[in-house]
Amino acid sequence: MRIHLLSLIFLLASQSVWAVAKIEHWQTPQGSRVYYVQTEGLPMVDIQVAFDAGSARDGDQFGLSALTSALLDSGAGQWNADDIAQRFESVGAQFGTGVSNDMASVSLRTLTDKLLFDKALETMRGILTNPSFNEADFQREKSRTLAGLKQQEESPGDLADIAFYKALYGDHPYGHPSSGTIITVSGFETANLRSFYQKYYVAANAIVVIVGDLSRKQAELTAETLVSGLQAGTKPDVLPEVVMPVKAGKQHIEFPSSQTHVLVGMPGSYRKDPDYFTLYVGNHILGGGGLVSKLFDEVREKRGLAYSARSSFAPMFRPGPFTVSLQTRNDQTGQALDVLNLTLADFINQGPTEAELLAAKKNITGGFAMRFDTNKELASYVSMIGFYDMPLDYLDTFRQNVEQVTVASIKDAFKRRVNPQLMQTITVGASVSSSEK
Repeated sequence: MRIHLLSLIFLLASQSVWAVAKIEHWQTPQGSRVYYVQTEGLPMVDIQVAFDAGSARDGDQFGLSALTSALLDSGAGQWNADDIAQRFESVGAQFGTGVSNDMASVSLRTLTDKLLFDKALETMRGILTNPSFNEADFQREKSRTLAGLKQQEESPGDLADIAFYKALYGDHPYGHPSSGTIITVSGFETANLRSFYQKYYVAANAIVVIVGDLSRKQAELTAETLVSGLQAGTKPDVLPEVVMPVKAGKQHIEFPSSQTHVLVGMPGSYRKDPDYFTLYVGNHILGGGGLVSKLFDEVREKRGLAYSARSSFAPMFRPGPFTVSLQTRNDQTGQALDVLNLTLADFINQGPTEAELLAAKKNITGGFAMRFDTNKELASYVSMIGFYDMPLDYLDTFRQNVEQVTVASIKDAFKRRVNPQLMQTITVGASVSSSEK
């Protein structure tokens, strides 16, 4: 009965329930930042604890952040992986871990009934504060990771992504794959994971996000419970600045596939970028708006050179990649690249039309509320706001910031921030002739 009730509540939680998200913020005695949104009507809560412990903190041990994160819930204190899974299942809670370039996080979704909530929170606290990094679990996860890395060598898409990040970032901490390499992961020992955990999974380096049907007092106690068992520690040094490429570059990776993967781009926008909204709206018109974007129209609709073509900005703490991507038949790679580059250059020089801008604004603002209409989605937004120290009214002012974008501001921002002379081009596929290499 309990699990059926939980399923019904989760289903109800998928409906639109948010109007304006009032984010409250404070700091625990241990130095952890807390971000809290109270929601009523559904007896559930989503909790995230995030650390500045993503793959950018790997140093020269590529993949260490990801492997550390993956081992967290394999054992804690006297509990093994089965014990942990059973504890969450017995109260209908959902737990997860994740890693990005900047961030490592753990998340919990649970009902707020005291008996259920207390057991779920106790289990989450144990995972956070006392992971065991058991040797047998480590060897199993290491083998699984190595198998996945081996499979990447057989994926043209993965090969393209790895080469693309290396071309854009070189030796910067963003330049290596989050999952690591076969060479680096093969050399890991449990002591490496413990050292990484002890350095980065500390209270001073943590933010706690709580979204759900808890009072402010309950939220304060929840945050304190989660981080009080962590070592105080210190925040890591700020990541180095990204150095822009000095010239355009091209790299072709030969691969026996019928399609060629194409990635073109350069370091683009960052989370607190004053040009962020202008670039975001402009990119929606260029290649982020799906079937109505310029790239899709020029590459797919007019010429049939690819099933899809798109562009994106992926803002991080430092400038994340601006990427233009498509897949095309091997013998059409040269033509598709020409159209891609011409469309991009034309957009930088001419910008969008007023009609295109108006349509983009309506599309973006019209669907914005649906992006955070559940506890879980809202918690992810709040986590992003907290981790990158963004304004607490980011969600409230989003529409206003979008509406303020003009054709002139898009042309100005793209001319300053997207330089065709610095673009890096990666192609992965089978060459048809030397001229297409």
